[in-house]
Amino acid sequence: WTALMDSLDASRGHLRRFKKNDFETDWTKVAEGKFGQIYQVKIKLWREICALKVFDTTVGMKRNLMEDASNLAKVKFKYLVSVYGLCNDVPAIVMEYMSNGSLNNLLNSHNLMWPKKFQIIHEASMGMNFLHSLQPPLLHLNLKPSNILIDDHLHVKISDFGLIHWEEGTNKKLFVEHLTARGNISYIPPEIFSQSCDPPGLSFDVYSFGIVIWEILTQQKPYAGCSMTTVLLNVSHGRRPCVEIMPEQRPCECDQMISIMKQCWDQEQNKRPLFSETVRKTEALSDVLKIPGPLDCQNSRKNGHSLEPRGPFFPTYEVNSDSVLSHLFKKDFGSFRSSVKREHVSTQFTGKKSLLHYTVASGDVKSVEHVLSLGAEVDCVMAKGYTPLIVAVLNRLHDIISLLLAHGADPTRGDEDQWTGIHFAAQNGDDRAVRLLLDNGAMADPREKSGWMPLHLACQNGHETVVRLLLTRLSVKAIGEREDVQKRTPLHLAAAYGHMNITKLLISQGADLNATDISLFTPLHLSAEAGHNRIVRQLVKDGAVVDCVDKRGHTPLHLAALNGHKGICRQLLTNGASADVRTHQGWTAMHLAVIKRHETTMVELKQLGASVNAPGENNWSPLHLACHQSEAEMVAKLLAAHADPNVTEDSERWTPLHVACASLSFPSVLHLISHHADVNAASAEKATPLHIAAQHGHTPIVKALLLNGADRTRPDSSGSTPVDVAKRHGKCEIVQLLQN
Repeated sequence: WTALMDSLDASRGHLRRFKKNDFETDWTKVAEGKFGQIYQVKIKLWREICALKVFDTTVGMKRNLMEDASNLAKVKFKYLVSVYGLCNDVPAIVMEYMSNGSLNNLLNSHNLMWPKKFQIIHEASMGMNFLHSLQPPLLHLNLKPSNILIDDHLHVKISDFGLIHWEEGTNKKLFVEHLTARGNISYIPPEIFSQSCDPPGLSFDVYSFGIVIWEILTQQKPYAGCSMTTVLLNVSHGRRPCVEIMPEQRPCECDQMISIMKQCWDQEQNKRPLFSETVRKTEALSDVLKIPGPLDCQNSRKNGHSLEPRGPFFPTYEVNSDSVLSHLFKKDFGSFRSSVKREHVSTQFTGKKSLLHYTVASGDVKSVEHVLSLGAEVDCVMAKGYTPLIVAVLNRLHDIISLLLAHGADPTRGDEDQWTGIHFAAQNGDDRAVRLLLDNGAMADPREKSGWMPLHLACQNGHETVVRLLLTRLSVKAIGEREDVQKRTPLHLAAAYGHMNITKLLISQGADLNATDISLFTPLHLSAEAGHNRIVRQLVKDGAVVDCVDKRGHTPLHLAALNGHKGICRQLLTNGASADVRTHQGWTAMHLAVIKRHETTMVELKQLGASVNAPGENNWSPLHLACHQSEAEMVAKLLAAHADPNVTEDSERWTPLHVACASLSFPSVLHLISHHADVNAASAEKATPLHIAAQHGHTPIVKALLLNGADRTRPDSSGSTPVDVAKRHGKCEIVQLLQN
């Protein structure tokens, strides 16, 4: 028995094995690269969307796949993508699905506010610091925006760590070729190009992170248009991506972030800081900027809707020494006003921009007034539909906003997506601009093409002052208006993104606590799912229905358990939530906590009265699920909480021990045996756990069963003994073991 328990300790990192038929048939390809494809798949049992990273075996990826996946599955952290297991049929890794794709896509499609940029940098540094703090440290060696993934709420998780290795005796040239084949040339530090034989160390990832910081701050690609040779020469000679293209209108904290970036990409690797140092600095900068709530990619931000200008507003390819724009570009406003003529006012530049657009973006009030005096059309529009007023709002140029309004600018005019100036001001938290626009005829409740009002945007992004201002101009009915895509009210958004003061404010103004969106989510569902404990407490206190169900039959308790928010589970249960209500699929909160491996949440649910033996789909108990997933520690905790080791499910009449044998989970088998599981329990087909173990050829499990009284002679319904089963499946070692 001591030997068996030693084996149990050695097996705690057991990797979940998937087969193709574990997934539903509708696979959706979401990304493709030289080394394989990523599919969005749905696991039948979990009813959960996952990502399946399928590797192209023709390029030599399969050799270490099993070992890599096993190692990655053991690494768990908030800012790292979780690896669930391996699919042998296709060779692929099964991972957590990140709905908003990669940081690379986000930087290309959305203009981010400075607080969001700083948050992303900090969270990425948290993930890397965790990897480097492991013993031994786990090097990424492939850190770039396409391997930094974005979740539903625009938070960061590092992906693909540990898939590239440096092994003793590795040829450095081949190693570089392997990296550059992945498109990594911009992220490789200079020492790797040298003749030194030293292997890459912690400073390799630090250098890559410095380049990533530059990409986040500028939202540009490093060394764009340069050949691989040019990049190599630049890096080797200490040249880095251009810092001068950083937007001029940036917070003072950005200079400190630029300093961190430069330290990270220092030419001398021993001068680059450790991530433990960097993470403290980025945390401080993020706190100073008071990061607002996350932004919803699909609903609140359209391509090209900028909260700060992306780089200089003036394209250099159309500015020459004779152009009036050159004076604006140089901020020589006196020369600009003396040289600009009436004929310049009607000139149309690239993207249908007018001279007035450029003058407004320069921020010089006198120059704007001069161009207007020359007859510029105050509501002229550029290609995206931006008016000069919208440009002024985007750049927080309040004096120019007032000037344009005084010259008759239409505050109700929107861009091509019907976003008006007040939409942009509300999203940006610019209460002064909101007040100026409202006082000059702007409506408080215009809708853009997806039905979002300024109030929706302000509530989502946590801009309390703007919310208060808008509420003075809105009716109670408007407070409950839904946007068109997900049908969410402002209270849904404030609750989902954790904005406590706004939530209380909306409730005090009569917002419907139990309004449902298109999925029948209430604000309580969304706050419970996201883990906003204080908001859950406030909603429950003010009378929110605690057992309301969404389209899938999930209550707020189900969502809290599914996401491991044990404190919220406690709140809901102590305020009358039903512990054992089942989803449409048949799962209780206890089942969902087990499915998602939230051990402490499971224990909390048990202490508050939830049943560890509650039947789920096909009468599966939580213990069946834990055994199916080979989660030995969860099996142990369930058994310690008095889960029944001999409960049977409906279809096959299998006990948890049958399931553990089928899942090849030796540690789970040992736990069940130690808690008096019946080793001779018969299924509907009269198969015992020994029949199952013999079929799969798992020698340690067969030995454990035999040592604890399993009957090797018992036949199943077809008359086959475990020996017959082992022979039929070609398990020679098991045949010999059973016969002896």
